[in-house]
Amino acid sequence: MASKFLGEFMGTMILILMGNGSVANMLLKGSKAEGTGWLAITAGWAFAVMTGVFTAIACGSADAHLNPAVTIGMAVRSGDYSNVGPYIVAQMLGAMTGAVLVWLNFLPHWGVTPDGETKLACFATSPAIDNRGANILTEAMGAFVLILVAAAMGSKASGPLTPGLGPYLVGMLVWAIGLSLGGTTGYAINPARDLGPRIMHAILPIAGKSGNHWGYAPVPVIGPIIGAAVAGLIVKTIGF
Repeated sequence: MASKFLGEFMGTMILILMGNGSVANMLLKGSKAEGTGWLAITAGWAFAVMTGVFTAIACGSADAHLNPAVTIGMAVRSGDYSNVGPYIVAQMLGAMTGAVLVWLNFLPHWGVTPDGETKLACFATSPAIDNRGANILTEAMGAFVLILVAAAMGSKASGPLTPGLGPYLVGMLVWAIGLSLGGTTGYAINPARDLGPRIMHAILPIAGKSGNHWGYAPVPVIGPIIGAAVAGLIVKTIGF
């Protein structure tokens, strides 16, 4: 039953459940983790990536992209675009399913959390300063670093990785991106991570929810794809 499609779906589902779960844990009223702050969120997303990658591999996707931008960046690097469509579909469905699981896990907390924007933040990203050009640049830069450094970790110059080490390294890389670059936009760096949960926020019966900020939604889609494609081209040119 294991397959690349299942792996990308299951891995992305776990990524969103654990990652957006860390955000909800910190923001929603009544949570024992309420107010723990940015460091807790960035650590949560790092571990979410690690657990998502392990899950994807076990379920059949050795690539474990979990991210349309990564899929596109890797396709640019290799010249093989055959997995782009199926992977992105699986990643979007996994992200939407993960968002539903976050909603269910925190079910009593939505009604006691008064601010609708706080609830949206448990699903989708938003900028600290709304400047679309700068926001796209930030998202592009985060995805660029993700692709470039991940490729460097697996390069011939770095030597062969110990089996099972890769997911931990990628998780630490995402943690570093969040700590260094993430405060400007919430570092989606993953179109499925933002768009899938944003769609589910619009659909789910969340008490007192705000609007979905669809005007901002293209930013965490366009920015990461640009950054990942540029990084993929550079990695291909250098020959990692």
